[in-house]
Amino acid sequence: MSIHTKILPVDKNSVSFKGEKPVFSDEATEKSLRLAANVVRSAGQVVAFPTETVYGLGGSALDDDSVKAIYNAKNRPADNPLIVHVSSVDQLQRLILTRLHKVPSIYEKLLAKFWPGPLTILVPIEEGSPISALVTTGQKTVGVRMPDHPIARALIALSDTPLAAPSANASTRPSPTLASHVMFDLKGKIPYILDGGACLVGVESTVVDGLSSPPMLLRPGGVSAEDIRKFGGDEWGNLVIAKKTAGKLEPVKTPGMKYKHYSPTAKVILFVNCGNGIDAITNYTKGLEGKFALLKSSRFACAEEMGILGAIERSLGNSATEMAHSLFRELRDVDEMGVDYILVEGVDETGDGLAVMNRLSKAASEVVNGNQS
Repeated sequence: MSIHTKILPVDKNSVSFKGEKPVFSDEATEKSLRLAANVVRSAGQVVAFPTETVYGLGGSALDDDSVKAIYNAKNRPADNPLIVHVSSVDQLQRLILTRLHKVPSIYEKLLAKFWPGPLTILVPIEEGSPISALVTTGQKTVGVRMPDHPIARALIALSDTPLAAPSANASTRPSPTLASHVMFDLKGKIPYILDGGACLVGVESTVVDGLSSPPMLLRPGGVSAEDIRKFGGDEWGNLVIAKKTAGKLEPVKTPGMKYKHYSPTAKVILFVNCGNGIDAITNYTKGLEGKFALLKSSRFACAEEMGILGAIERSLGNSATEMAHSLFRELRDVDEMGVDYILVEGVDETGDGLAVMNRLSKAASEVVNGNQS
């Protein structure tokens, strides 16, 4: 049965915090957030909301029916675990960790620096934990983060409910950074979308596992590996970066390590180590028919110089940080224009470039490497 999906405008600048309690200067924003908070407290109900990374699809992490509603709305594989969002460390302690467990000390310096923010940590859970086993896919750990977006934090604080919240898109599609992206994918499947404008970071959170030895970066995101090593303390100096994609039968501790991700309908071709791109793209497109889009950064020449006349050309920005912010939006925009091929300039895998290339390598049907030609 189709659901009427309603967009609720909210103003992030009207929300502040007194301690851990949200305070509102805009009556309409408060009304919308209290409505959404009542929804996510209810069994089997979900709401889409903005975070600083991407829009999330949130439901109670304590309720099996709510978690099922997330999986159903997204058509998400059931063995792909979810990240839980909290509004405070106190909420994490009270509602997720048992009395025997405090936040592991290895995370103290990272949380002091990056919470609230785009960092997810893996914490242990014990038998009898209130967290739904559907969130963790039956594993002994759960990924948790405290978002920095005031609308997200206010929603979680008002409901006092840890929210399981993957990106608010149809599974395999590019993650949503605007409310309109959520509506495009999930219209008729969820009741409300809190529209807080564009997401600032543009890619999902970084996920780290400090429970393993050595500690691991499971998914690159809004906090770079370099910053984890710099600010995490001595234990994080030997941080290991996990492989990009797990095997088909391999259990994973965090989303983004399995299955196809971030893909538009058009065929995405990723070009790495290709200089100005002229030779690589000219050779690749020779004899191809269809409509092209070119997503470029600082090195590639223009589409006309590459011989792809009539191509839609967009700039992703001149740095990896700018690329992260615009990547999903541009993939969606050119895809909705009906292109057949999206040609994308790669970036060095340092700083935010690691997260950008992680997403692009999973979105791409094919990778052209200039060093291997």
